[in-house]
Amino acid sequence: MSTSKVADEVSARVALPIVTAVVCMNAGFIGLGAVFDYPRVLSRPSAEVLSLFRAHEAAVVSWFSVLVFGAVLFVPIAVLVGRLHDSPHMRWAVRAGAAAGVVQAIGLLRWPLLVPSLADRAVGTGESSAATAEFELWNRVLGSALGETCGYALTAAWTVLVATALSRNGFPRWFTTLGVAAAILILTGVAAPWRVPAAQQLNFLGYVLWSVWMLALAGFVIHRSPPISRA
Repeated sequence: MSTSKVADEVSARVALPIVTAVVCMNAGFIGLGAVFDYPRVLSRPSAEVLSLFRAHEAAVVSWFSVLVFGAVLFVPIAVLVGRLHDSPHMRWAVRAGAAAGVVQAIGLLRWPLLVPSLADRAVGTGESSAATAEFELWNRVLGSALGETCGYALTAAWTVLVATALSRNGFPRWFTTLGVAAAILILTGVAAPWRVPAAQQLNFLGYVLWSVWMLALAGFVIHRSPPISRA
């Protein structure tokens, strides 16, 4: 096989999961926003959230499954992107990215795996107080603490590390700046559970910029077909 074909295959292996993950993430949030008013629904009383979940259970579970798939893709993305540059920054980026994918997938999985039974108990069997208390517990542990706080921090760390490493591999300065800006805004989501003003909106803007940055990364990989760069 020729060198150019090998480079093209490597580029496709890196770019395809990046684009797929971005599509899954944005499609999932748009779909959940339409059928479940997510994430604003989480500010409502738990009994109301469970009732709304049960009313649209099939669609909500489907869209959360799309988000889970996008989060899981982040593990191979971290590994494949790590091959673009051989440096301490990128080796730490692989660890941070893989961990980000795992914790976010675990946090999101509570919706298709745990919440359906809680919604049935709260609405169908009259165990409202016990079911809502358990729902709030899982939201704090798997949602706020693991999926969001750890997920935001690890995603931001991965983005900064990758942007910094690739800036030494000839990627343009605007690409690095965009990645760092997106990471900072994503990190503001850590403050959202404490009702810090505008934290949720800034986090949302961060993920919009991050999606653009990820697509730019995929585009650069395909255009350049860069080999592993030795630090």
